[in-house]
Amino acid sequence: MSILVLTSDTLIGTPATGNIEYNGQFFGTDSNASRAQMQRIVRATAVASTSGTSIDFTGLPAWVKRVTVMFQGVSTGGTSNLLIQLGSGSITSSGYSSVASQATGGATSTAGFITTVTLAAASASARYGQSTLTNITGNTWVVSGLNTPIDNSLVASISVGSIALAGVLDRVRITTVNGTDTFDAGSINILYEG
Repeated sequence: MSILVLTSDTLIGTPATGNIEYNGQFFGTDSNASRAQMQRIVRATAVASTSGTSIDFTGLPAWVKRVTVMFQGVSTGGTSNLLIQLGSGSITSSGYSSVASQATGGATSTAGFITTVTLAAASASARYGQSTLTNITGNTWVVSGLNTPIDNSLVASISVGSIALAGVLDRVRITTVNGTDTFDAGSINILYEG
């Protein structure tokens, strides 16, 4: 069994072949001349989705290439679909190509990534699942997700979409299509990685 011991948190010159260094992040090397940064998966602090009309996660590092938004028992006091919006300096609320579908129908949005399709009893439904946002090139992001209420409907919403941001992603907002329904249960969190 091998044991990795980190003796310093300061990079000293160029690492030798095969070495790993630590300076807030991990670096792997395959030659004396090059090294690649290996970003770890970071879990943000979960936010109770029990009040307000939106939940923001800000201050994402520039190296982020994938963000997973997780929903645990999330509900609102209305029937508007859940929406994920991205931003660079501020939230982008137009230009999205987004669709969510389920066995009984579908919904689209250009204001954000739509994650669910409204159910007859949406205001009483707690949603569970996740949506994964992936940087495909430059500042263009794609999403795929699976979210469902745990009730008697037995229906899941599958969602996909894309957006080209004006700059580097630094924030994610979870809200509703109408922007006025208030969260009243559950929690939301994100994972981000390079």
